[in-house]
Amino acid sequence: MVTFLSQQRDLYAYLHDQTLRMMNQGLTGAEIAEAMVLPPALEKAWHTRGYYGSVSHNVKAIYQRYMGWYDGNPAHLWQHPPVEAGRRYVKAMGGADAVVEQARAAVDEGDLRWAAEILSHVVFAEPGHDVARELLADTFEQLGYGSENGTWRSVYLSGATELRHGTFGTPTVTASPDIVANLSPEMLFDAVAVRVDGPRCWDERLTLDVRFSDAPGRYRLQLANGVLTYSTADRPDPADARMTLPREALSALAGGATADALAEAGAQLDGDDTVLTRLFAALDVPDPDFAIVTP
Repeated sequence: MVTFLSQQRDLYAYLHDQTLRMMNQGLTGAEIAEAMVLPPALEKAWHTRGYYGSVSHNVKAIYQRYMGWYDGNPAHLWQHPPVEAGRRYVKAMGGADAVVEQARAAVDEGDLRWAAEILSHVVFAEPGHDVARELLADTFEQLGYGSENGTWRSVYLSGATELRHGTFGTPTVTASPDIVANLSPEMLFDAVAVRVDGPRCWDERLTLDVRFSDAPGRYRLQLANGVLTYSTADRPDPADARMTLPREALSALAGGATADALAEAGAQLDGDDTVLTRLFAALDVPDPDFAIVTP
């Protein structure tokens, strides 16, 4: 047991320290991940293998923790987004069909990483190119089968599924009643704030005081400049509306429930009765089914 724990400690310490050492030599995250070699004693230990996660993945995460996304190369400072970059790469490489042929050659040579990279450009440049989609799906599938760690394998195989059958969403439900019921008011207000569609409500301005009928605390919510903020500080100016509700009903507010639903949950609203309608109108609806490997 002592050996197990000490080797786990040494593994993460080694990855961290060697990543920083190579950072100080000017290597980027991808370069460090490619150059990282574990000591033989750690490489051979079964419990340090990448069954979940990988050395490559963890090294890039360490790099990002300290350096952020930018690797110092000015060419990477203001790159085109995937669709525009894909169109330019495909054009420069002689068109979609030519890129597919180069990808086939790369697959035959065992260079699946390069095949995936250039085929991804074709799929983003020409989403309807069925041959490219199928070859990229095959490539992801082979990369998945060859992945030792389960997370990479799942991601590769998920990419292949999306290319062949379309997006399939996520089975994870983070807004289940049990989870929401245990969130603090601050967490729930933060959850509402990240749903605000800023450009839609640049000119909107409203304030709402929220009090609990069965718990201490008062919060002033303010929507202005496309941003929803909250504060517990006393304010001399009155809010546009004041809402009193049971603590357990706050999750309905965070979920964007209608005014009628909030009333059914025990909420009472005084003041401008349009405040809730205007607030909910500013919220965006999350999409749990967004695409990953297609535009």
